[in-house]
Amino acid sequence: MDKLAPSLIPLDAVDPAMVEELLDRAFGPGRKARTAYKVRGDAPYLPALSFGLVDEEQMLVATIQAWPVALTDVQGRAHPLIMVGPVAVLPEKQGEGFGTALMLAQAQALGEIGRQVEPLPQVLIGDAPYYGRFGFSADYTGGWTLPGPWEKDRLLLRCANPAILPREGTLGPWKG
Repeated sequence: MDKLAPSLIPLDAVDPAMVEELLDRAFGPGRKARTAYKVRGDAPYLPALSFGLVDEEQMLVATIQAWPVALTDVQGRAHPLIMVGPVAVLPEKQGEGFGTALMLAQAQALGEIGRQVEPLPQVLIGDAPYYGRFGFSADYTGGWTLPGPWEKDRLLLRCANPAILPREGTLGPWKG
């Protein structure tokens, strides 16, 4: 008998302890010291853009989250963005397309949300060759700073018109 495909569910429907366990397995115990956590701050994730994939035994195999963040320009004005990630897949399930499925589900949710207006720009820290398939690029983020170490070619943006954002600024938690 064929295995059933994992089911996409809202992350709010998943036990938070299961999410934390998956994140620890995917990224290691020191994950909370990463720069992405400093960028997000202590804001809650955005439920409409955060999902889990569960297998036929209802075990969590992958997650994606989105967070409200801002790019603060040199004049001190905050420009809202959505930070994508982490995209986490159990190590033994990596390479099976779960990350792609989550990225596409989130893009579809953004499309639904953005039908009336263009969705907010999205930013993430990740591998350009992988996330470039979903429209993310480091072409516009070279003048941005973060509250911790990062590699410039891994700070990626997806935005229909990046000219709406300042070329220089600091990415950090949304304080709105």
